[in-house]
Amino acid sequence: MFGDIARFLLNTVFTLFGAALLLRAWMQVVRMPPYNPVSNAVMQATNWIVLPLRKILPGGKVDWASILAAFIASAVYVTLMVVLAGVDPMLMLPMLLLVAVLTVVKWALNLIIWMTILMALLSWLNPQSPAMPLLYQITAPFLDPLRRILPRLGGIDLSPILLFVIVQVLLMVVTRLAVSMTLFGI
Repeated sequence: MFGDIARFLLNTVFTLFGAALLLRAWMQVVRMPPYNPVSNAVMQATNWIVLPLRKILPGGKVDWASILAAFIASAVYVTLMVVLAGVDPMLMLPMLLLVAVLTVVKWALNLIIWMTILMALLSWLNPQSPAMPLLYQITAPFLDPLRRILPRLGGIDLSPILLFVIVQVLLMVVTRLAVSMTLFGI
């Protein structure tokens, strides 16, 4: 029971932190204004690890420091999960690094799902919400290509549903790969 609780807590904390790091990198790609309250919160939560890494990896269009920080967080997370499973992480080091990369991909896919769900819910419940422009800007690079393919049916935008299905399939593939490499879930 303690192991299950520890895995749940580790998964929750590291997934939220990894998602914040990836969101920070994505906000830079879509040129999110830094004065936005969400942007500001993400920056404050991640500055402690990203700013020192910026000295090694200077910024550009892609925030490589945030992506490296997400990989570091993922490597720590995977190592802790392996230790909780009772396996010596040094025996699996090359495999752990690959699983850490898969974990970052999984975090990114989960972030896409949650941003899309949040945007869809807010568009139905409160389309005038101040968060809508932010969510639209973040999800537009994923939804706009699908909107060009899918016709609107009676004014209903089905692109979030298609994106959700595509990302869920990708999540299944990534999770299966990681489980097959470590013999336990990440």
